[in-house]
Amino acid sequence: MTDAPPTTGLHHVTNICTDMDETVAFYEDVLGWHTVKRTQNYDDPGTPHYYFSPTPTGEPGTNVTYFEYPNSQGAPGPGASHHFAFGVEDEETLREWQEHLREKDVRVSEVKDRTYFKSIYFSDPDGLVFELATAGPGFTRDEEEPGSEEIDPFAEGYES
Repeated sequence: MTDAPPTTGLHHVTNICTDMDETVAFYEDVLGWHTVKRTQNYDDPGTPHYYFSPTPTGEPGTNVTYFEYPNSQGAPGPGASHHFAFGVEDEETLREWQEHLREKDVRVSEVKDRTYFKSIYFSDPDGLVFELATAGPGFTRDEEEPGSEEIDPFAEGYES
């Protein structure tokens, strides 16, 4: 460990969308989340900045926020997020989400076994990739102290 001051964990994630109405519909109608704040980007006045949360009051650690920049297009690569994941309790809940997303006409992957959790992937209206991941079995599955050694998932046969 270092002498860095402590953090409390992830506070929120901010993304960019091209159409805030589509993004609101996705979070409210597809994900069942709440719009907990509608404001402007403090660093770019006039740019909408909306906050979404699975809880009605949007406690820190539960929020995903968006700036709206119409006619913009991101590019995957360094400096950009590959995807972000929301947690679900177990594989049964993961499969319920998979069915729910399909009923909402959202393309969703098959359940993937990621050794430490199982997950599914889908995208928002602008193509941002989401993952829903189970809580277990957890990072102690193959080592007593998580992060104490480098694990080669292919050498261990985890790739299936």
